[in-house]
Amino acid sequence: MKLIIQIPCWNEEDALPLTLADLPRQIAGVDEVEILVIDDGSIDRTVEVAQEAGVDHVVRLREHRGLAAAFAAGLDVSLRLGADIIVNTDADHQYRGRDIERLIQPILTGQADMVVGDRQTDSIPYFSWGKKLLQRIGSWVVRQVSGTHVPDATSGFRAYSREAALALNVISDYTYTLETIIQAGAKGIALAHVPITVNRPIRKSRLVRSILDYCCRSAATILRIYTMYKPLWIFSIFGSVVLMASLALAIRYLYFLFLGEGTGHIQSVVLAGVLLVLGVQMLLIGLVADLVSINRCLNEEVLLRVKKLELAQAQGTTPQRSATEEPSAQESGG
Repeated sequence: MKLIIQIPCWNEEDALPLTLADLPRQIAGVDEVEILVIDDGSIDRTVEVAQEAGVDHVVRLREHRGLAAAFAAGLDVSLRLGADIIVNTDADHQYRGRDIERLIQPILTGQADMVVGDRQTDSIPYFSWGKKLLQRIGSWVVRQVSGTHVPDATSGFRAYSREAALALNVISDYTYTLETIIQAGAKGIALAHVPITVNRPIRKSRLVRSILDYCCRSAATILRIYTMYKPLWIFSIFGSVVLMASLALAIRYLYFLFLGEGTGHIQSVVLAGVLLVLGVQMLLIGLVADLVSINRCLNEEVLLRVKKLELAQAQGTTPQRSATEEPSAQESGG
């Protein structure tokens, strides 16, 4: 059993030594523990600091591409290095290394394929009431959208089994935290959460430039990912709202027509007609998008198989079939 702890970094020469010194090198139930640093185009001594600290692997992105891209690159490299479990933690020493053993237990026992560390944000004394409220609302929205029960959706302290890491496809250019939970819910990946403790921050968050910016970008990410997996539902909601507005305007015109004042409200008929066409178009777009999403699911299944074949070829092994895959007719003797 091989565990790789990956750390996305961007100009973290000051905080990285604290984070690395806190990471465990031996964990019960794990044969190998390796550390991977993903340098996201840093212009300071992040890479040199990581090498001086004796990390096992360093991946360098030539340009700064953002947290989501660094996270995805780490998953890819970790899989190629033969990781059975991948733990992601932040370079700013927010999360405690001793909690990794607790974090991976649901994977080791076969209870989950993805585990999120719950910071229990309501009990963190240095979180403002506004930040706590934002965390509660954001996590509630993600739970409703994903159909999961993760209490701390923005936590970056996570563990993934090999199967979960292979199945996830990060497309966001902002943050992976919300997207991967929604994907896990849509793909039926067994998801769990465990309570963790956090250290007092040593610097301000670079992801949250302002509350308004973070809310807007997070909302856009949630809407985009949910639309990928539930397009008919999204377009049906918007289309239904527009059609109801069209119906309301039509009823308004009929009301005035009944009173003998219809000639003065022709604009209501025109607007109702425009909204009717727009609403029907939204419903039709939803149907087309739903068909496209079916094709995307098939493409993701093909991509998953290709990833497994590539890894098996690189490691000189036979690709393992997941529990949800059915044998072909030839393999089953049909």
